Amino acid sequence: MKRLIDILRDCHELSPDGYRALLTMSDPDDIQYLMEQAREVAQQQFGRGIYLRGLVELSNVCRNDCLYCGIRRSNRHVTRYTLTREEVLNSCDQGYKIGFRTFVLQGGEWGEERSEWIADLILDIRQGWPDCAITLSLGEHPRDTYALWREAGADRYLLRHETHNPRLYSLLHPHEMTIQHRLQCLDWLKELGYQVGAGIMVGSPFQTIKSIVEDINYLIGFKPHMIGIGPFIPQHDTPFANFPAGQVDMTARLYAIMRLALPTALIPSTTAMATLSPDGRLRGILTGANVVMPNLSPQENRSNYALYDNKASFGSESAQGIMKLEEELSSIGYHIDWSRGDHPQQ
Repeated sequence: MKRLIDILRDCHELSPDGYRALLTMSDPDDIQYLMEQAREVAQQQFGRGIYLRGLVELSNVCRNDCLYCGIRRSNRHVTRYTLTREEVLNSCDQGYKIGFRTFVLQGGEWGEERSEWIADLILDIRQGWPDCAITLSLGEHPRDTYALWREAGADRYLLRHETHNPRLYSLLHPHEMTIQHRLQCLDWLKELGYQVGAGIMVGSPFQTIKSIVEDINYLIGFKPHMIGIGPFIPQHDTPFANFPAGQVDMTARLYAIMRLALPTALIPSTTAMATLSPDGRLRGILTGANVVMPNLSPQENRSNYALYDNKASFGSESAQGIMKLEEELSSIGYHIDWSRGDHPQQ
């Protein structure tokens, strides 16, 4: 098994059977070796600095009805909100004073009637903090909309593909959404010059090892600048409320596999990891992740951005908890890197 891991580190690719072996191996020594190799590669590429992204959750209004998501259109129990322009800019201002140099504007998927509003907001942020990177995570849109936002000054775009398997995708999403269109959006974003992020949920309902192998192969072929991988966590007002959560261990294993396959990728240790386990975020970093995304959103809105139950958004998961975050990172020999944290090829 260690030879397989060495091959992945040296050649950055395995056969489907090779990935399946790494995903199912059970020997603690082999698992530990995988994690050690991924951590060593991450440190070679980025040192021991961890990049910060300041997360601003624009709105929990969404036109989609994804079966796993707490802000799905059909959920009548969530209190809807949309931040004002002033609230967004105030969040950025507070983040900048703390030291953030990347802002992530995330939200439910709106219709195209709001595309100009987003473009104007990007222009405001670009004018106010010209040395900062602007990342968007706003779902699927026409190519022209992505081009508008890119021209306004957006640098990066996060759009997790969730699963590359068409059948599994159809089980997680309403019929009007297709994996083909999701992948088309990712291609458009790359063509337009964004730093692009794709990724999956781990342990989502109906997921199999075979479908995870498909995702690994897609990511290696697509070569995203960022890879967003987090464990599935159920939300009590969705059709998947009674499904078990994904595993921190399997998610960390995928961080390690993707770090060896794509050494220069920016890989967040996600909020979902911290939600499932007190040491989940640190475990992600120790298995190859190199980004964390503290929450800059107004505190009164954070509980309403209810993608899944018990989402961590305070303490060291928040911008207000930076000192605690620094202490946690220091405890495992890492530190905050306050730079923009661009992809090395950019």
